[in-house]
Amino acid sequence: MQKMLPLISNVYRLGNASKNVGAQTASEGARMVLSSRFFTDFTPQASFDIKKCELHRLEAGPSETAVLTREQGLQYYRTMQTMRRMELKADQLYKQKIIRGFCHLYDGQEACAMGIEAGINPTDHLITAYRAHGYTFTRGVSVREIMAELTGRRGGVAKGKGGSMHMYAKHFYGGNGIVGAQVPLGAGVALACQYQGNNQVCVALYGDGAANQGQIFESFNMAALWKLPCIFICENNKFGMGTSVERSSASTDYFKRGDYIPGIKVDGMDVLCVREAIKFAADYCRAGKGPIVMELETYRYHGHSMSDPGVSYRSREEIQEVRSKSDPITMLKECMLSNNMASVEEIKEIDVDIRKVIEDAAQFAISDPEPPLDELCNHIFANDLPMEVRGTNPWVKLKSVS
Repeated sequence: MQKMLPLISNVYRLGNASKNVGAQTASEGARMVLSSRFFTDFTPQASFDIKKCELHRLEAGPSETAVLTREQGLQYYRTMQTMRRMELKADQLYKQKIIRGFCHLYDGQEACAMGIEAGINPTDHLITAYRAHGYTFTRGVSVREIMAELTGRRGGVAKGKGGSMHMYAKHFYGGNGIVGAQVPLGAGVALACQYQGNNQVCVALYGDGAANQGQIFESFNMAALWKLPCIFICENNKFGMGTSVERSSASTDYFKRGDYIPGIKVDGMDVLCVREAIKFAADYCRAGKGPIVMELETYRYHGHSMSDPGVSYRSREEIQEVRSKSDPITMLKECMLSNNMASVEEIKEIDVDIRKVIEDAAQFAISDPEPPLDELCNHIFANDLPMEVRGTNPWVKLKSVS
């Protein structure tokens, strides 16, 4: 059934995660550019069969059918395309030596971040490793603040002091540089959710390279013992720091690594598949059944970091094959076009708008001043410490503003 659809003025608003990138519309003018007419010829909603998930210790899993509205599709496309363009711009600025230090890009894995955000609530919690730009964006931080943080400027989300690996937002705990260390932190956040009884869950993400860290299994054990509302997610992008999963893991079924914890293996290149799986996992945790382990099969187009060209341990042909057959953004776009949920012109207008947003953010990230030296020690300690803290004496003479 066709119905009259009004103009959509804010495509950044997600159904159950409206806070994700809505803040950008005012500051960046990032809204959808549509013609001044009403759309009567688009399909407002469609149902799609999605890839069945592999299950571990579960009798039933996520839905094998996903409903997508036209508005959601445009939202997902814009968000993922913004992430992609942001990472490509970061790559460019790094090669120009404007961004320095560590920098781990997320292009290719956009369906993971978008699907997770679409499947949880704004008040739920998320913590990840150092490949964090995409999640920083979906958690509500503007492209300007992310780009300025990458270049170490005062307008960055961490005031230019964190850089690529250390970004934070409300209900988002980074951006952690120590391999696997964010997983026990995530279990601790889940413990706080359980203790406070707020019906919130915590999503703790890690990569296949970190999956063999002992602290991850310790976190699994505690979460299972205490039935913590924690979704442990392994983003399996096939390679650790230049090492394929087959060479680093005796078992590459990462969703079964929880052993006694139920697990799900998901197509991480399909945003709808990720969304439905996360919804299922979140409902499972909220029901008091304890944690769940998920494996998102995905792929990164860039190397591990900017110091890794990414083609010494895999071929350019392999990367191109994934791009041509499984790219998450292309698949969503073709899905919407083939089902009459959007027009080619409309998609092109979104792309043009995104490029403007990225260029504006890049200019801000280059021109914004660096933080002054007299602010170097701010935001280290809380003001008015309740007691003397051992080891802080050299710093007490310095003013700390929080």
